[in-house]
Amino acid sequence: MSHNKNYPLWTDLPYAGENRPPRIDLGVEPDAGEWKTYFIAHSRRHGFKKLDGRPIRLAIKDPTAVEWQEELKKVQHTLAHLTEDQVKIARYWGDGPPSKQWIPIVDRLIDTYSVEAPRAARILGAVFSGMNDAFVVCWSLKYKWLVPRPNQLDSKLATVICTPKHPSYPSGHATISGAAEMILSYFFPAEKRKLRELAEENAKSRLYAGVHYPVDNDEGLRLGRQIGRIVVEQLKKDQIQGSTLDRPFTEYKNADIYPSDYLQAIPFRFNQKCDSLLLGDEESSSYTEWLDPKLFF
Repeated sequence: MSHNKNYPLWTDLPYAGENRPPRIDLGVEPDAGEWKTYFIAHSRRHGFKKLDGRPIRLAIKDPTAVEWQEELKKVQHTLAHLTEDQVKIARYWGDGPPSKQWIPIVDRLIDTYSVEAPRAARILGAVFSGMNDAFVVCWSLKYKWLVPRPNQLDSKLATVICTPKHPSYPSGHATISGAAEMILSYFFPAEKRKLRELAEENAKSRLYAGVHYPVDNDEGLRLGRQIGRIVVEQLKKDQIQGSTLDRPFTEYKNADIYPSDYLQAIPFRFNQKCDSLLLGDEESSSYTEWLDPKLFF
């Protein structure tokens, strides 16, 4: 195969325990990078632009500048030294779509700060429309770059949860969490520290799960925060009678937004069956040599 990447493509290698490489047409929503956005716009020339037409230079490192061998070693080391708490965190944030665990966070903030119905609807609309935009940007990059998952570079890598059927870089959980953090911190600045901690834990959970490299999460957070700041920039333009429409809640009321013993606020029995190796599978091992990149040029 011939491409100018310093890594094999997501479509080149099977997941650990599987026999065939993934196919783009069978991947999760391969066209999502072209879906409708609300606070940003698509641009043929630049990829994405602000609503006033200014191009957005996405805040993310090109994958060819990443040392994927080193990233894989970090994943292998993490999985070999997992704690019970890390497993809990991985399973909590990985249960359902990435937006799922942000729903009780937003709901508790709205309740704690006694947000009235119209403003509550505006906050919910801003957060989840912003998440949509972050997902669209993230997915456009995932399928543009086709970075393989850790368990494709290590054919015996067993993960805590099923590895999703879409490319690795950047992390969707990290990207939407960065956006949610920025948007909610605008409406609830008094809770900014806790929101940052939650976004970072969500991102880190993907490393604990073994389904993402650290750089997927770090760069995903950075990208998501950029999209979140753009959303906030747009929200601040909304005015009523010459004044900014939003009135952020600045008095600290200590909202209880941390997960309660990592039990789902909205439990559901998701199908956790997957074909790739999971921790506990007899075939798994903790380490496999990095594949020779020369094989993929």
